[in-house]
Amino acid sequence: MEVRRGVPVGAERRAAELYWDAFGRKLGPALNPPGKAVPFIAAQLNADRAVCALLDGRLVGLAGYQLGGRALTGGSASDVLRVYGYLGGLRRLPLLALFERRPAPGQLVMDGIAVAPRMRGLGVGSLLIEEVAAVAAERGCREIRLDVIDTNPRARALYERRGFAAVRTEHTPYLRGLLGFGAVTTMHRPVETDGPRGPRTP
Repeated sequence: MEVRRGVPVGAERRAAELYWDAFGRKLGPALNPPGKAVPFIAAQLNADRAVCALLDGRLVGLAGYQLGGRALTGGSASDVLRVYGYLGGLRRLPLLALFERRPAPGQLVMDGIAVAPRMRGLGVGSLLIEEVAAVAAERGCREIRLDVIDTNPRARALYERRGFAAVRTEHTPYLRGLLGFGAVTTMHRPVETDGPRGPRTP
């Protein structure tokens, strides 16, 4: 398996499919139907804001991050209105705003990990996290921040094993019926300045 930085050229659709498979339940109310959501995500990807895992050249996992004002998933309000129409887009914009997270100075914000179902439990997520940590160290960040929802305990357990600690939990019971979760926990991991560098082939 190869871990590299950036979404490979030509793999944007595959990256969007993995992302939707991982986060479609949460993003569905804002981006459904999937037939529009996946092409929209693919078209708006910032390919240089991801680390990817490839097996025999095929994308099997990725982790997005936000740094320097850009995240893996992009798209302006006008992009949303163009794809979903004026009325449909206006309804979706407030929902999309709920997912916006801005890093504090010295932070890299990780947008989550998406791994192909057949590759889960094989250590792909850990490899991706460590490559994101290497990016953060090279960019002079002091910590990595992420948010995990209460309905994803498996992801939280992975983050804890990789050195993240919960710093606060925001309870959002008003979102449970709409988005499927009722609390969001923010987690931090300090950046080791002497961590690994560059792409690796485990």
